[in-house]
Formats: sequence, structure tokens, C-alpha cells
Amino acid sequence: MSDATDFDRRIRPALPFLLVLFVGSGASALIYEVVWFQLLELVIGSSAISLGVLLATFMGGMCVGSLGYPRVAARFGAGHPLRSYATLEFAIGVVGLLELFLIPVIGKLYSPAVGHGAMALALRAVVAGLCLLPPTILMGATLPAIARWVESSPRGISWLGFFYGGNTFGAVVGAVLAGFYLLRLHDSTVATYVAVVLNLVVAGLAFAIATRTPAGSTASDLRSAPVAQQSGAKFVYATIALSGACALAAEVVWTRLLSLTFGASTYTFSMILAVILLGLGIGSASGAALARSGDAGKALARVQLLLVLTIAWAAAVIYVALPNWPVNPSLAPSAWYNLQFDLFRAAVAVLPSAVLWGASFPLALAAVAVPGEDTSRLVGRVYAANTVGAILGATLCSLVFVPDLGTRDSQRLLMALAALASVLAYLFASKRAGTTSSRPFGVIAAPLLAALCIATTPALPGGLVAHGRWAVTWIGKTDMLYVGEGMNSSVAVTKLLSNDAIQFHVAGKVEASSLMQDMRLQKLLAHIPALVHPNPQSVLVVGFGAGVTAGSFLPYPTVKRLVICEMEPLVPKVVSTWFVKENNNVANDPRTQIYFDDARSFVQTADEQFDVITSDPINPWVKGAATLYTKEYFEAVKKLLKPGGVVTQWVPLYESTPEAVKSELATFFEVFPNGTVWANNISGGGYDLVLLGTNEPQKIDIAALETRGAQPGYEKVAQSLMESNFNSTLDVFATYAGSAKDLAPYLKDAELNTDRTLRLQYLAALGLNQYTNASIAEEIFRFKRFPEGLFVASPEWQARLADAIGVSR
Repeated sequence: MSDATDFDRRIRPALPFLLVLFVGSGASALIYEVVWFQLLELVIGSSAISLGVLLATFMGGMCVGSLGYPRVAARFGAGHPLRSYATLEFAIGVVGLLELFLIPVIGKLYSPAVGHGAMALALRAVVAGLCLLPPTILMGATLPAIARWVESSPRGISWLGFFYGGNTFGAVVGAVLAGFYLLRLHDSTVATYVAVVLNLVVAGLAFAIATRTPAGSTASDLRSAPVAQQSGAKFVYATIALSGACALAAEVVWTRLLSLTFGASTYTFSMILAVILLGLGIGSASGAALARSGDAGKALARVQLLLVLTIAWAAAVIYVALPNWPVNPSLAPSAWYNLQFDLFRAAVAVLPSAVLWGASFPLALAAVAVPGEDTSRLVGRVYAANTVGAILGATLCSLVFVPDLGTRDSQRLLMALAALASVLAYLFASKRAGTTSSRPFGVIAAPLLAALCIATTPALPGGLVAHGRWAVTWIGKTDMLYVGEGMNSSVAVTKLLSNDAIQFHVAGKVEASSLMQDMRLQKLLAHIPALVHPNPQSVLVVGFGAGVTAGSFLPYPTVKRLVICEMEPLVPKVVSTWFVKENNNVANDPRTQIYFDDARSFVQTADEQFDVITSDPINPWVKGAATLYTKEYFEAVKKLLKPGGVVTQWVPLYESTPEAVKSELATFFEVFPNGTVWANNISGGGYDLVLLGTNEPQKIDIAALETRGAQPGYEKVAQSLMESNFNSTLDVFATYAGSAKDLAPYLKDAELNTDRTLRLQYLAALGLNQYTNASIAEEIFRFKRFPEGLFVASPEWQARLADAIGVSR
């Protein structure tokens, strides 16, 4: 006993330094996670299935590491725990550096030969496993490794809770650093280097501390440590597993809902993650303090009981309070002020639950700890149970609960699971005390409280899904026709009361509508390439939307095959039915084939080429959308073009910034140097643009075009054009707004959007809620010149075009 006391006295001064090391370790881990997920989304896509695979693999590696390390250490022996910890951190840094270069190489396994469907899904899991399992196994082993250095007493277990909390606080720093600075101003390479340096510094400091402190008795013979467990410990493992499942499932649900409220930008996702991690850190520190005294089992049960209330609180705040707060985000002078307010609103909604989930882990450790046992085994078991629950919660919620039950019933289910966790923890507490006095309260109160909260959970407001951050400004202005929550997106269809126009909403914003400005854009994306190409037979449309763009190809009698790639199945299956007249019932046309997949993944794995490819993705400020505007993506699209093929790309001017628009244009022109720009104008002011690219220099033969248009079968083409006030092909080509050559001076300082940087999503997100499209368009139009050599036409026709464009020859 005196030796143990002496050992405890000698290592105690070093424990605060270990807390600092865990902060650094947590920061590096989150930087890696953000970078790896960004790199792997480029390879396997950003659909719910792809993200579920990534998250399950990441957390699965952590689980394997936490369970595997104690067994390896016990079988082969281990030295000083701090040296083991330092070795793991050093190895994480080395592997993290290798990942930066290996992920793109491994991504090449994702080839066209795989195609789509079950085989493609299996390959996504293989790619994710090859990339994420090695470093995450090492990460999962760090806490069990250091756990060997503290005894399994209340004081020792509380230090483990503090370490876990410090690691989580570090993760907050990493999430903010990566999301708001490293990736915004630099790229994934710089972010990785920062994380590697943190690992090396942590490893070096841990080695230094190890030379000045004793290893402890557990280092000499791990196999002699007792393996007995507390009576009823399985109740605690089940409780912490349910806690982990609820925590990750709630993060999926709340991130999805809050991204509607705040706008689904990369800043929003980083901010929500930081708030949740901050709550976990606060809770871990609080739970560690509670673990030193009192009955940890009862405290764990009470925490789960409180979680029933806080989950219900979050649902009420997100469904009722936030959509009705009198907030007009366009009043803020910059995006940063909106982010500050959003940070506060996110904390109001989710911080209480995050704190309680953070407290659960150290309390579970203290509840099942046996004096004298190997603490690395203890930590490994509890951490593994929590992680397994988290994997199940995140994947089932993303792929099953939300699409099948909706977010409302998913949160109700989480309340029931939290109540069940509370009951199990109360059963453990009463079994450990050898009494049933605690059972009536836990067994009866928890289900009753859950039933009350479930019964009073408010319904999902359609206005939140449709209008998101603008919900309160749209009250009384629309009729809600449809609201659906799919696997990848929440969608809505509304009718404007002022003019009966139909609007399709996704991610809390209007994605398409029957309003004239939107109809013109959707049809321009189809008619410009279909008119420019002399004989369009096969077409690929990226993004279904309302189906108007895809449907505008159907009147062309030469079109024999129309392939549409859409990530959310609800869009073509349900939403398109509200636009059957405008989209020519494209979803049911025999020439149409729809693939449900991430667009980038589809383009990378497509095994056919097309005459026309048109891309109408969601706004580039939406997280993940910028991957459809990178140089590498455009190069992949270019490879899918047949000889003489044509590609069009949508570029929004509203809710954007001049820097973002320049980046989009410059990146497109880098791949298509013969590209041209076509404007969708409203009363002379810019609204959005269509970029047109070809492999060869563009030539538009007007005489041949008019001859083709006079042939039988083209009457519907003219009718489709007139529906959007294009009374002739001259009206279509009068939307010409410039060429790559003309705009070279405007784009001289533009940043290219590449896979390595994805800078566009950060540039565009700063324009969220800002409507400066008129000034951006005016600046672009300053460089407009008559397109000499683009049109093969009579001098008279070209003179009329120059007049329509508003330029002189």
C-alpha cells in the first residue's frame, strides 16, 4: 500500500501535463477527421450512404483500437505507459502524413469497372477501410494506453474522465481551426501538416515526461491484474452503448435540422460540431468530478433520465422557437455576424444534451471500476461499448430512422432509448447496493417521463424545410403542398399565394420553381447545348431539380437516351409530379434512366460517353456542392464527352461573392479554354449564368440550325422556347455575356477550385444571405464583346445579334 501511495504521489504532478497532451491529441484528431472526410468524399461521394460508411469505419477503427490495445499489451508486455502513448501519437502523425498522399492513390480503385449498386457500395467500404482503419485504430488505443498509468480508484478514474474531457476540448479547437481557418485560407495539405506537428509535439512531450516519472506496477505484469467485473456491469455497458447511440443519432438529426435553420454551409457544420464537442468536454469534466464521490451508478441513471428532457427540449427549440424568432439574416452586414448568432442558437438547442452525454462516459467508468484491475481493460470495454452504440446510432439514424420515420419520430425514439438507458442504470445501481429501493423510481419514472415528452413533441414545421433561415419572413405567403424527409435531403413543394407559382425546396432554400426567372435558367441549361450541338443523341443531366432542364431535352427528336443523376430519390419520384407540365413528365419517359447516386461518384464511374452533359447542382455554398465545381471534376466531365460534345454548368450570382464567382468561372475555363458565358437576366440585371464548354473551338452555324429547326418534329422545341419568352434562336443567343478570352482581365486574381483546396465552398458561404448579384453581373458585363468567329451567320443576322446583346461590332 505504501508503494502504491508513493507511486501516486510521484505521478500526480505530471497528470495536469497529460491533460494538456490530450488537448493537443484531440485537436489533431479532429483536423485529421475533417481533412480525411473531405478527401474521401471526393472519392466515394457525399451521399448519406457514403457518409455512413465513412463514419462507421472511422468509429469502428476507434473501437478496435480501444479493445485491442489492452489485449496486445497484456500478451506481449508493455513499457512505460507514457512511452506507449508517445509511440502511438508518433505513429498517428506518420500515418496521417501518408494518408494525405495515399487517399488519392487508393481512390483510383474506384473505377468505372465497378459501376453502381451493391458492388460499388462494397468498394466504398473497402476504400474507406483501407484509408481510415489504420490511423483510427491507433487513435482508439491512446486512451487505454494512458489509462494503465492511473489506478482504478475513484481518484484515478476521475483523471481518466478529465483526460477524455481534455481530448474533447482539443477536438473543439481542431474543429474550429480546421473549419474556419486552415481549410478556409489554406488547404488540406497545410491542415494535415499542422495535425502532424501536433502529434509530434505531443509524442515528444510524453517521452520527456516518461523519463522523469515511474512506470507503475501495472507495466511489469499486466496479465496478473484482476479481470473481475462489478456485479451487473453488463447493465452499465448497455447503458453507455445506448448513450452513444442516442448521442450520434441526435447529432445526425440535429445537424440536419439546424443546417436548414442556419444554411447548410461548411461553416454551419463546423460550428454545430464544435458546439456538440464543447458540450461533451464540459460534461466529461463534470462527470469526472462527480466520479470522485457518491454513487456513480445512480448519477449515470439520473443523467440518462435528464437526457429524456433535454432531447425533448432540443426538439421544441428547433421546431418551434428557432423558426419563429423574428430573424432576417439579410440584415447582418456580413456573414460573420450571422454565424455568431447561429452559434448562440445552436448552443441553446443542443448544448444541454451534449453536456449530459459527455458526463456519461466517466460515470460509466467509475460505476464498473474494480479496485486493482488493469485500467486499460476497463477503459477499452467502456469505450468500445460506447463506440459500438455510436456506430449503430449514426448509421441507423441516417439510413433508416430519418428516411422511414422522419426527424420527429426519430427524436421520439431517442427519448425512449434514453429512458431505457436510465432504467438499466438504475437496475445496476440497485443490484450493486443489494437493494431494490431505487427500482420503483427508475423503472416507473423514466418511461412515464419519456411517454409525456413523446406525446408533446411538436411536429416538423413545413416552413422550416421549405424556407429554412427565412421561415419567419414567409409566414402566410405560401401553401404547403408537400414535405418529405429523404435519406439525403429534406424537400418541400409550396405554392405562392400571390401568383400560384410552384416552388421546389431542398436544404431550406428554393431549388427550382415555375417562376419565369427560374424557368428561363432551367431551359437555357438544356436548349443552349442542344442547339449548339448539331446532333444531340445522348444526354447526361447532373441534378434532377424540378426536372425542367432534363425535360427540355425531350422535344428534340434526335435525343435517344437521357441519363439523370440525382442523390435524393424523393425528388424524381415525388417532387417531379408537381412539375409534370413543365418537365414533360421526364421521370416516366422511356428514354430516361435515373441513377440515385452522388453526382461526382457517378461521373467518376460512368462507363459511357455523352453528346451533352449539363450540370445544375445545388448552390456551391452548400457543404459538398463545391466538389462539383473543381478542376478535377470538370476534367472528369470532359472525358465523358463524345467528340464534338458540349457541356453546360450553372453558376449562381445571388447569395454568392465576387471571389466565388471568379473562382467558378476561372476553374471552368481552365479545363474548357474555349468556354463562353450566357446570362439569365431579370430586367437587365444578372440573376445567374450558364457556362458553355466544348473540347474544340465553338462554332455555331445558324443556317444549319434554322434548317434543322424547320424539319418535322421540332415544333415542340420552338414551343418550349416560347414558354420562357424565347421567341427565336436569336433570343436564346442574345443571352451571350462573354468568353474566356474576354474575361481574362476580370479573372486574373481568381483562385482555382481544386480537390486539394475546395476553396469555393468557403468563398461562396460568405455570400450566404447576401443578394449582390446585380453588381457582380454588372462587373462581368463590362468585359462583354461581340463574339467574333463564334457564329457562322449572315452579316444581317450578326448585326441583329449585336443589337440584342447590346454591344457594337
